[in-house]
Amino acid sequence: MHTIRLIISYDGTDYHGWQIQDNGRTVQGEIEKAVIKVFGKAHRVYGASRTDSGVHAEAQTAHFKTPLLIPERKIPAALNSVLPEDIAIVRAAHARGDFHSRFDARSKHYRYCILNFRRRDPFRERYAWRVPYRLDARLMREEAAELLGRHDFKAFQASDKKERHSVREISCLTITSKGLALTINVEADGFLYNMVRNIVGTLVDIGRGYLPAGSMKKILEGRDRTQAGPTAPAKGLFLIKVRY
Repeated sequence: MHTIRLIISYDGTDYHGWQIQDNGRTVQGEIEKAVIKVFGKAHRVYGASRTDSGVHAEAQTAHFKTPLLIPERKIPAALNSVLPEDIAIVRAAHARGDFHSRFDARSKHYRYCILNFRRRDPFRERYAWRVPYRLDARLMREEAAELLGRHDFKAFQASDKKERHSVREISCLTITSKGLALTINVEADGFLYNMVRNIVGTLVDIGRGYLPAGSMKKILEGRDRTQAGPTAPAKGLFLIKVRY
């Protein structure tokens, strides 16, 4: 069996997330259908991150196993020819036999995009959260620094079907502004369900003055989801890179 590693880019707007579900189209489902057409047999495609409904990816990593040997340089074009236009195989490569896109990942990098103005922008709002309140980016940066390092992030964990260990390590969290656009980049060794979107929602509440300075540390230490901010919309979130 050959292990094929894929780098995938997709617009998640019209999908019910990465993972196959009974109630709608998913990115994993579309790729598995393409794999059947190209490789002649059904193969399970495993993704590094099970992105939620509406979340996008610049470089999702996935893998599958197949007995059919196809030159790796030909795989992207072959799969892209039968995939929807909002999903693209960027690269493909043969990986070691025991490679697993999810369990071998050392860290994941997500980016969240915010438009900080009142006017609607139909060309940008598909991929960003438009926040009409004035945001204090400097204060948001100061508060975000409290999240760096290894902590229990239970306060930013959405309710899940399964009880999960909530300690994670954030190695990078930056907030940059260009004009009226804010970009939040966060990299960690793992993320809890809706963790990035809950952190962003909390930072926005701090930036608009709804939560006072010093709130992030208290929320983090309190481990109480009800004390944190709202869950930011999925459309502003992108999986940028998975590191191995």
